[in-house]
Amino acid sequence: MTELDAALIFDITLRTLAVCLPALAASLLIGLPLAIALGRRRFRGRGTLVGLVNAGMGAPPVVVGLVGALLLWRSGPLGALELMYTPGAMVLTQIVIALPFVVGITLAAVGALDEDWEMQVRTLGVPARWRLWLLLREIRLGLFAAVIAALGGILSEVGAVMMVGGNLEGETRVLTTAIMMFTQMGEFEVAMGLAAVLVGLTLLLAGLLTAVQQGGRA
Repeated sequence: MTELDAALIFDITLRTLAVCLPALAASLLIGLPLAIALGRRRFRGRGTLVGLVNAGMGAPPVVVGLVGALLLWRSGPLGALELMYTPGAMVLTQIVIALPFVVGITLAAVGALDEDWEMQVRTLGVPARWRLWLLLREIRLGLFAAVIAALGGILSEVGAVMMVGGNLEGETRVLTTAIMMFTQMGEFEVAMGLAAVLVGLTLLLAGLLTAVQQGGRA
């Protein structure tokens, strides 16, 4: 592999992270409060919301990409934003993909707590401002699993980001779309290099999750 190929792989990797990490951060900011509210409160329509979250976890990403493209297209409802074929469109699409994972897995972790957990915390006299911190500490393993699942889902996605990003060189080309393109072009050495980076990131995520799980058990 030449120095030019190595520089190309490095550039695409940085662009991939520049798209995935903001999408993950936004998903956490939106998803964590929603998951905690769904897990700790009972209200009319809760079952419907939980069902939508579960359906979202299994939704085909390419369908998410199609809906995003229809919304962001010039003649679409959000066409005036001019986000089509930009990193912003890719971030928005990845938020939609990651959000159900964050909400669903975090909700399961909150639901696994003892039913009288909140009463115990109040009985101990824990101030209200610390209760959320204690809750996050109790569900930290499930929360970390949600982060890994969400990031893994958007990091490996190709169809949705291709549809709204267009795989433009130097702008919206990320690891998954680049691997597909270079494979179709017959440039297997570059494709293998990109694939190695993607697999490496995936293994890193798996290693972090395993370390946290084992540490939590200890």
